[in-house]
Amino acid sequence: MAEKKVTDKSIKEPQKTAKKEVSEKTVKKAKDEVVKTEEFAVIETGGKQYVVSVGDIVTIEKLPEEYKEGDKIVFDKVLLVDNGKDATTIGTPYIDGAEVVASFEEAGKGKKINVIRFKSKSRYFKKYGHRQPYNKVKIEALK
Repeated sequence: MAEKKVTDKSIKEPQKTAKKEVSEKTVKKAKDEVVKTEEFAVIETGGKQYVVSVGDIVTIEKLPEEYKEGDKIVFDKVLLVDNGKDATTIGTPYIDGAEVVASFEEAGKGKKINVIRFKSKSRYFKKYGHRQPYNKVKIEALK
């Protein structure tokens, strides 16, 4: 067996990393950026959960009723409410008396998904298409 000679070039020294000192000013600035002043809520609709705040336009699963543009929709399945300052209320599973009021924006269909079923050597080919219906709502108020 041939022995492999170890030379100085083949041995790599570990890289030295410089530690960056963090000043108190930088830490204070970072803490100020993390603090949010906007209130938000987590609602459940269509079997999914959405984090919403006032002014958001949210695309949700199609609602069972028909709505016109500008109609008010009240979501009463509220899982969590945060006032943006110091209080967070968590439901078990829902918060009694909490509501999220939204206005209906539009109804539509999503991008088409093609499904193909194919069996080789038997001339079997089926092609299906599906477009998932959705509703867009604008969040007006958190109560």
